[in-house]
Amino acid sequence: MRVLPASLTRRLLVQLPFAALPALAPQPAAAQSGVREGMSLFAGNKVEESIAVYDSIIAAQPGAKPYLWQRGLALYYADSFEDGAEQFKVDVDVNPNDTEEQIWHLLCNARRPGGSLESARQAALTVGTDRRPVMRAAQALFLGKADDSDLRSFAQKGGDGDRFYASLYLGLYDEATGDATAAKARLKEAVGTKYAQQSGVSDPMVELAKVHVQRRGWVGGGGKSEL
Repeated sequence: MRVLPASLTRRLLVQLPFAALPALAPQPAAAQSGVREGMSLFAGNKVEESIAVYDSIIAAQPGAKPYLWQRGLALYYADSFEDGAEQFKVDVDVNPNDTEEQIWHLLCNARRPGGSLESARQAALTVGTDRRPVMRAAQALFLGKADDSDLRSFAQKGGDGDRFYASLYLGLYDEATGDATAAKARLKEAVGTKYAQQSGVSDPMVELAKVHVQRRGWVGGGGKSEL
């Protein structure tokens, strides 16, 4: 089974046509168009509509499901945590080197009724080593193998992209562990970073952070740079 090279970031995955990716068989034009539509709807905070688009792709081409990581993110924000966890599990089956899929699987299971991050760790997916130090720090935090000190350091002293990703995952961790106040501060910090406002504006995870603050009602009160 072929998997995505570790060097292919989510941002690059959006920019390349499906047929150019080594992990995928050539996809019908309708599927490519559907993914773009789904991502556009999600970025516009039309989460449920984006899920419907992804589901229509799967109905027409069931083999596409393991590659629709975008669907898993949308399911999380629709509070469909069981379906989201299942989506990320099949994603990792075909791309076992994706740390972010592992983290989002943990997040979905932690948010299920009666769930917690501690219990979610018992069913953590196994993935390879992420080439990005900031994501290795996030992974260690979510798996309970380290505290948040390394990730905080990236948020304070890292490069533009590292500051964004560290703030994003610190906020997601705070939310998963029940600290809504800290989560709000971190997610608003993430969308206000230079990366989110400039060089990373087209990164799907930047769009996700913006959707997060909108879905939680955290927009406003922090200046124009928030969104």
